[in-house]
Amino acid sequence: MLNFDLRPILIFWEVTRACPLKCKHCRADAIIEPLPGELSTDEGIQFIESLKEFGKPYPILIFTGGDPLMRDDILILINTAVKNGLKVGLAPSISDKLDIDLVRYLSRMGVRYVSISLDGAFQQTHDIIRGIKGHFVETLNKIKLLKEAGFITQINTVVSRKTVRELPYMVRLLHKLGINIWEVFFLIHVGRGTSVEDLNPSEYEDVLHFLFEVTRYGLEVRTVEAPFYRRIVLWRGSSDSDLTDLNINNVAKRFKLGKLYISLTTKLLEVMGEPIENASTKIARTRDGSGVIFVSYNGDIYPSGFAPYKLGNVLMEGLVNVYRNHPILKSIRRGSFKGRCGYCEFRDVCGGSRARAYAMLGDILHEDPACVYQPNG
Repeated sequence: MLNFDLRPILIFWEVTRACPLKCKHCRADAIIEPLPGELSTDEGIQFIESLKEFGKPYPILIFTGGDPLMRDDILILINTAVKNGLKVGLAPSISDKLDIDLVRYLSRMGVRYVSISLDGAFQQTHDIIRGIKGHFVETLNKIKLLKEAGFITQINTVVSRKTVRELPYMVRLLHKLGINIWEVFFLIHVGRGTSVEDLNPSEYEDVLHFLFEVTRYGLEVRTVEAPFYRRIVLWRGSSDSDLTDLNINNVAKRFKLGKLYISLTTKLLEVMGEPIENASTKIARTRDGSGVIFVSYNGDIYPSGFAPYKLGNVLMEGLVNVYRNHPILKSIRRGSFKGRCGYCEFRDVCGGSRARAYAMLGDILHEDPACVYQPNG
């Protein structure tokens, strides 16, 4: 296993804030034109080459935005990363720029990982969230294009009060599309996300137990800003019956779950049929600032894209130096948290959302207000 004190496994580089979409939950509050101060081509190349200082195995560099395809030099930057031995991922917006010629070229360059946002299981929901009529159909077409070109394609979905009931239908849609990786984002009130209605903590718990059931259908589930999903996997994975059997009412009673879990899981069985395999006990070990780091359009460094706590700048302090030596990141990796997260027995594997603690409590080391678990201590 990688030593996250020495290097992250994922570096997210927001190469631009420019984006043609108007998504209601946008973390970056993206705009149509790039902001002043965006790293130049030469500065971007300098930054990419500096990543080799982490040593091997090099982190995976994810080009994100905004829409990274809005940069005229994006292919130069990607090619630089590949030539320097970095694995590369891309998180583009769905637009005319992502056409068959570009997809084939990216494949030849060696890009293997692509993540695409799909926020509704039905056209009306997705189009409203994305702010463009017809975007849902275009998104499905691009996903099929990427799959046919051999890309490892991950689908990202944001959960909100208006979309949560569509999650079982989203599982059905992903199954039809042949998608194996589903990354489920939970809201942090930054950017345009401040206007989107979130779930309450008990509903979070219901949804995360539902996501555990989703893994019975061959989907690898990852969560963003809900690391306490790992607590649930450890709980549920400790019982063989939880892995093989799915008795909705028994699970709800045992874990004190509410109507949302029962409703979502009942609908899941209705639209997907009986599970095809045991539930998965696979969990990630990363969290904001530990195994994951974020670089903004102007080179500023943050624990994640949802935690606007500035740690330094790649052109001044350097990413390797900041990641390894910044006291806040050291505290995060040690699990030196306040409140319930500070004495929780799951703090090493979970640690709570640092972004939510910062957004809601003003302290990036405080407890995660969205977690219902009350540890002994």
